[in-house]
Formats: sequence, C-alpha cells, structure tokens
Amino acid sequence: MVMIASGWGARLRKVFLVALGAALLGGCASSYPPAPVQAADAEYNYVIGPGDTVNIVVWRNPELSMSVPVRPDGKITTPLVEDLPAIGKDATTLARDIEQALAKYIREPVVTVIVTSFVGPYSEQIRVVGEAARPQILPYVQKMTLLDVMIAVGGMTEFADGNRASILRAGEGGSTQYSVRIRDLIKRGDVSANVEMQPGDVLIIPQSWF
Repeated sequence: MVMIASGWGARLRKVFLVALGAALLGGCASSYPPAPVQAADAEYNYVIGPGDTVNIVVWRNPELSMSVPVRPDGKITTPLVEDLPAIGKDATTLARDIEQALAKYIREPVVTVIVTSFVGPYSEQIRVVGEAARPQILPYVQKMTLLDVMIAVGGMTEFADGNRASILRAGEGGSTQYSVRIRDLIKRGDVSANVEMQPGDVLIIPQSWF
C-alpha cells in the first residue's frame, strides 16, 4: 500500500513539473505580433524641437546671422525677429518664415537654416523604459534600428527578459504594441531580430519572472 501511494505521488510530481515548465515557457513568449522589419517612411524629414540649436545665416547680413537655441516653448528669437515658432518645422520651412519676417526690414532677404544640435520634438523621440542599463529618451535618426537603440542605452540589466520586450507605436488608428527579441539580437547575434524604429516609439523591456 505504501509503494502504491509512493508511485502515485511520483506521478503527480512529474505531471506538476511538466505543467509548470509549460506555463513558464508560455509566459516567456510575447502575445504581441512581431514588429515589422521596416518601419520609417522613406520621405521622412527631420523637424525641429525644443532644445535644438539652429544656425541662421542671412546672406550679406552677418550682423543678423547667428546660432540660437529653440526655447522650451518651441520659439526662437533673433535680431529683428522675435518669438518666431520653430517647433515642428523643417530647416527649409523655418528659413522661409524668417525671410518673410525680415522682409519688413530688408529687401529680398535670403536665409539659410542649419540645425546643429538635435533633440527633436517630443512626439518623435524614442523612449526606452524598463530594464535597460540606462533608460532614457533618444532623438530619432532616420533608419535607426533596435540595435542602435540598445547600444545607446548600454544594453540590458541582468534582470531583463529581452525576448519579452515590446515596442509601443502610435498610428492613425491608435497605438499598436509589437514584440521584439532583444536577447536574441544582442546575446546571440541574431540579426533577423533587428528591426527599424519609428519616430515616437516607446521600447519597453520587462523584468524576468525567474
């Protein structure tokens, strides 16, 4: 009778261990669809954001040419031009706006704008949260990939579950969450796990369950 009970207990333990293993394996897999390999629009143009620095060159008017920061309210101030909105504009659009403002004082001004320090608007920054070595906000760069982001943040912590990471991406119909395999990418060198980032992406790296 003791032998029967002992054998039944061993079977129960075996069934329990198999079920536990299956649950853990299932928990490790992300329920989100895989992130598309290509994400950014080929026609992407960088737009100016607060914290950027723009170099303004007014042809034949060196006294009006200077480098100025974009204020937290998204505006710039230069000689003869006060509180001109710059946020959300590309360099060419801002140059035309400055020309229009200077036309009140200068005949046919010609302006060139060069962005020399890049931060970008909040809507286009890449945010990395969770178990990154250095969680932070990064300015988006065209063709930026998941590998580029992980290098910038110094990789993952020892507690990270990289293959359960995800990208939260805004779109016209709302936000979509995609799964990414960071562990396979940076620990195993699996380049098939590398995907392009999109302006405004949020990379979420969860903590490992065990």
